[in-house]
Amino acid sequence: MRWSLSRPLAALASLAALASPALAEPILQSDSLNACQENSGFTASLFKVIFTPNNNSANVDIVAVSSVQGSVIFDVSITAYGFEIIRKQVNPCDAGLAGLCPMTAGKIPLNFNLFVDDAAVAQIPSIAYTFPDLDAKVRVFINMTDGSEAGHSVACVEAVISNGKTVDLLGVKWATAIVAGLALVSSAIVSGLGHQNAAAHVAANALSLFGYFQAQAMLGLTAVRLPPVVMSWTQDFQWSMGIIELDFMQDIFTWYQRATGGTPSTIFDSLTTVSVQVQKRAVEMAGAGMGLAKRSLAMMPASIAEPVTAVVKRGLMKRDNIQTSSGSYIVFGIQRAAFRAGIESTNLFMTGLIFFCLLVIITCACVAAFKGICELAAKKKWMDGDKFLEFRNGWQTVLKGILFRLTLIGFPQMTILCLWEFTQKDSAALVVLAVFFLLGMTGTLGWAASKVIMIARRSVTMHHNPAYILFSDPQALNKWGFLYVQFRASAYYFIVPVLGYVLVKSMFVAFAQNSGTVQAVGFIILEAAALIAASVLRPWMDKKTNSFNIAICAMNFINSIFLLIFTEVFNQPPLVTGVVGVVLWIANAVFALILLLMLILSTIFVFFRENPDGRYQIMADDRTSFMKSQTHLTTTTELDALGATARGDKSGFKGGLDLDDDAESITSDSVRRQTERLSVPSGGNSVSGGYSNRARSPASPAMPLFPADTPRSPPRYNDRPASPFGAHNRPSSPFTTQTRPVSPYGAPNNNNNNGAAFRAQNNSR
Repeated sequence: MRWSLSRPLAALASLAALASPALAEPILQSDSLNACQENSGFTASLFKVIFTPNNNSANVDIVAVSSVQGSVIFDVSITAYGFEIIRKQVNPCDAGLAGLCPMTAGKIPLNFNLFVDDAAVAQIPSIAYTFPDLDAKVRVFINMTDGSEAGHSVACVEAVISNGKTVDLLGVKWATAIVAGLALVSSAIVSGLGHQNAAAHVAANALSLFGYFQAQAMLGLTAVRLPPVVMSWTQDFQWSMGIIELDFMQDIFTWYQRATGGTPSTIFDSLTTVSVQVQKRAVEMAGAGMGLAKRSLAMMPASIAEPVTAVVKRGLMKRDNIQTSSGSYIVFGIQRAAFRAGIESTNLFMTGLIFFCLLVIITCACVAAFKGICELAAKKKWMDGDKFLEFRNGWQTVLKGILFRLTLIGFPQMTILCLWEFTQKDSAALVVLAVFFLLGMTGTLGWAASKVIMIARRSVTMHHNPAYILFSDPQALNKWGFLYVQFRASAYYFIVPVLGYVLVKSMFVAFAQNSGTVQAVGFIILEAAALIAASVLRPWMDKKTNSFNIAICAMNFINSIFLLIFTEVFNQPPLVTGVVGVVLWIANAVFALILLLMLILSTIFVFFRENPDGRYQIMADDRTSFMKSQTHLTTTTELDALGATARGDKSGFKGGLDLDDDAESITSDSVRRQTERLSVPSGGNSVSGGYSNRARSPASPAMPLFPADTPRSPPRYNDRPASPFGAHNRPSSPFTTQTRPVSPYGAPNNNNNNGAAFRAQNNSR
């Protein structure tokens, strides 16, 4: 079968770039023609080819620049997922196209419709029109056939193609955002209703899921050359990094940047005249562009050559949108994600910053409105007066905790964007904003983490366990709890390595935009460390939550290995890279769906169960023994009085502790003096001075926050009755097995020998 020029052009058009998924008729399209060798003598600033098989026609719109003169032959290679399916040589003289036979130097504009015969269409498999984000390309080597360079390749061009089907869907973005947001809101409502255990589980899983979404988005922000399906999949989660496009906001950001001395990029304003290359890495394309410039700039007047050279050099130094000598733009890494989202790269920082600020403002307004609605409903008797009572009395402290939680959620987003802005310097005002938000958020979270560690250490010193103050003081719990409630009490410190992990990972994303290999290696090291730490320490609150987070760490580690494969450091066949890209998409899509379903079901069960806390096993740190709970403390028995003593709710206790300024707290001198007045003096139990006069926790320090039921061997969880107190379902009291009245602070009354034995049993080992 004799090949004409129509066949490679048809194949080129038939394996095209992204089109709208709403199109009903099959379509294949390509939007850019990329140089694929150094010193390429042929390139195109504009390249648009659209092939519609229903009418067997291809529309071709090309503005090419050639430095090749003489007779040439085209060596055409068509590949799909790295597998070569067609390899042909085509003589342009057979088609009789002026300017290509022979080729002439200069600018070659071509705009025509090309008829494609049925035989050429039949060679395109039907799956090419339906499989999303088709990874296919056409590569054409232009070989000389006469002169001293006969048989030598003087140019190489490559077109990436797709069928208009993509996994980058608006519905996926909305679905993931709504589920994560509703889960966080649900946890706040459940907490306000008094179900602390259920609220902590839902919030912990929602935060972990949100972190997984951000990890997916970070893959798309790397400078690694990603397969099309991976680029589209990671683009689904860029909303978690604040990369959301709104036209009117983009206009405002462009105006602000100009007003503060910056120069906004205008890449979207020139799409009708230039192409944008989104798959090549910066170093590769910059080298190709500068190599071509050496040959093509000599043909241009000095007034044109100097500005073009300046643009390319500026792009290499600033890592801004690089423009080749032919006029086409190159985007990669963070700029690639911005371009796919429809955002100018110089507006990306402001976009993420404003959306984070809007999230904070909207949340504050919703909390204040909910407070007003609750007060109005209670006043009008629309709901019981004790509903959301703790929130209504301390809503300002709760709001502070919510703002801290939002800071933690937005920390990965803002660290990446702020650090990246330092390399871009879009304007002086934007750099100042980046410094302010980076230092402010890092300092705030670091200070909050140090407060948690200080409170926990104070609790360990005074009560032999960190959970006593961390969970008994409602102000500390509402304000700082976002940093430690998802962890077990003894792992209160784990928030520090989590923050360090996020900060270092953000540095790799922001500062290594010119080297995808460095980013991939850094990701592997960080994800391996995170997986090992999570698997060995198991710091989360219970077995289910640990399994949930360890699974996320394992998937992130696998993704980092895939990312290293995409860098092609192993020199694997292109088919391997294409297959790995599909595997990454399928594996993460299934994993994300499972996580979403788990979170949805657990949130629904919380609202439709009479006792949501009963669905979860009592946590090993026994934190519920120290929490105030209107649900569980509803009687006035001796056990309730002992529980109130454990939490510090005796008469004279000063509520609203200000642990921020190290003012009076559960362990302050005033409370210790009150404890001494309430103690029952006995000969052997009075120890003058020192630590022995301090208030002791009623929990047994011999077993982590589990009371001792017998003097010799404290029972395990499985040995306890399922519900020793009927419907109240409270944990057993540390004093129910004692045969004599016992002081709330650990000393049996009027029995020195028993008191000594009791103290010996409860001393820390």
